[in-house]
Amino acid sequence: QVQLVESGGGLVQAGGSLRLSCAASERTFSTYAMGWFRQAPGKEREFVATISGTGQRTVYADSVNGRFTISRDNAKNTAYLQMNSLKPEDTASYFCVAGRYGTSRLDYEYWGQGTQVTVSS
Repeated sequence: QVQLVESGGGLVQAGGSLRLSCAASERTFSTYAMGWFRQAPGKEREFVATISGTGQRTVYADSVNGRFTISRDNAKNTAYLQMNSLKPEDTASYFCVAGRYGTSRLDYEYWGQGTQVTVSS
């Protein structure tokens, strides 16, 4: 069982930056792809970004490509999401996930509790 704990969310003005962190309990952290999904009020949960176990492969949603960067530190069992040039439409709860490399919710077996990101205009 992998436990995921997100941190780093908060309130930021449009154009600002935040870095989300996701700490995992699993010693075999590097065997899992890590990713981020988000869900805004009244909307479906959507894919944001994913990174392979080695960190060599990444995929981003079109809506965040060029603004967000996913990374991981396998020595620290931690994944990150650097978010720059934030927009009000980025406001959502952000969920860290662990599982198989992919862009579908079905690829990920483990989910964190989520951290709120609010971007004011």
